[in-house]
Amino acid sequence: MDGGYATGADGNASIVLGAAVIAMGLLAGLFYFSSIAVMPALTAADDRTLVDAMQQMIDKIENPAFFSVLLGAPVLAAVALVQARRSGPPKTAAWIIAGLAFYTVMVVITFAVHIPLNEDLKDAGDPARIENLAEVRDDFVTPWVAWDIVRTLATTAAFAALTWALVLSGRMRASGAATAGLR
Repeated sequence: MDGGYATGADGNASIVLGAAVIAMGLLAGLFYFSSIAVMPALTAADDRTLVDAMQQMIDKIENPAFFSVLLGAPVLAAVALVQARRSGPPKTAAWIIAGLAFYTVMVVITFAVHIPLNEDLKDAGDPARIENLAEVRDDFVTPWVAWDIVRTLATTAAFAALTWALVLSGRMRASGAATAGLR
């Protein structure tokens, strides 16, 4: 430790794990906002508004900022896991594994439920020309909202697990520094 800050491999491990926590937190926040604000607002709107807005969001979410967080969170967590297994306490590695497991649940839900529903909604076409708009809406919104809540919980659990791994990592470094100072 130098001036109270982790240096060397410990410092790099903290930075990587901290970045994984931030990325996972951004994902959890995105899904949380969708679950508590966006989808309740859209489900209160008329059929055409919901379908049009969701088609637009499905298109706009596919951007570099989103993909860097979506793909960066597990990559950073995996690197942090390797670092924790090399030099960190086993409990830190276990919590990183838990975070990655919860992230995997989110990915499975996204690919098994949300992406197919999104594609079906996009394929329905222009909301002004959809003949059975209420049916298209109902087929989409009920499963999408239900599984979005589960996805939000999984991502929030991943964020919490990675955060706890970072806390444990910091405690271990602090206790190691205290022990080194007693010598």
